[in-house]
Amino acid sequence: MYETIYIRPESLTEAIALLGEHEEARPLSGGMTLIPTLKQRLAAPTHLLDLVRLPELRGVQTANGVLRIGASTTHANVAASPEVRQAIPALAQLAGIIADPQVRNRGTLGGSVANNDPAADYPSAVLALNAIVVTSARRIAADDFFIDTFDTALNAGELITAIEFPVPERAAYAKYRHPASGYAVVGVFIARFPTGIRVAVTGAGASVFRWSDAENALETDCSDAAIAALEVDPSNLPDDANGSAAYRAHLIKTYTRRALHALLQPRGVQSN
Repeated sequence: MYETIYIRPESLTEAIALLGEHEEARPLSGGMTLIPTLKQRLAAPTHLLDLVRLPELRGVQTANGVLRIGASTTHANVAASPEVRQAIPALAQLAGIIADPQVRNRGTLGGSVANNDPAADYPSAVLALNAIVVTSARRIAADDFFIDTFDTALNAGELITAIEFPVPERAAYAKYRHPASGYAVVGVFIARFPTGIRVAVTGAGASVFRWSDAENALETDCSDAAIAALEVDPSNLPDDANGSAAYRAHLIKTYTRRALHALLQPRGVQSN
């Protein structure tokens, strides 16, 4: 690792000021991505700003049909939160199967969303739930936030402070886990709102994306038959050691059907 200066800001205001003052400073929350990057000498920040204890970035609140989760809230806390389980059970379920216990107890919602790993779980929930990414400077709609692999709409010095999730009528998440990392080889999140259905896919592209064909089919017929009639074009899907493009196309359809089965089950019934 390169030499760097560790700072623990006393407030969000101080953290933002420090990011503006030091061009090569990097925010540090759970560190699940940044620390390995530093170890591999792929980044050399002059300053590390520890944000994990800032109260402005933690906590869960529900009001007016919106679930707001602070950016430094850990995956484990999202999974265990009574508010999340009540408002959006599928989001709690997703958080509970991220990676392994060590990662879930250190990694944070904001860090995962800001990193935008193409195989991360949270981006699928943010996109399918039509969430708002709240930053230190503005509010960004999910459809405008995710750009490309490890690339988002965040500007230099801009911090995610919270994610606001509209509470859906129903939602469900299903994924095929990588056996070692727990990342999604393919993961599908479906959310149903009074205004329509949104389907987001992670692990099968350069970045998370919406499967519009599935959304259109389910708008007309919210049933397994609607998905069974669809075909996924593998030409733009990854072809790597974790699975061929054709296999990922098969997994997208399979796990969309599994998420749909969970979505359509009576409340209180668990799906495998």
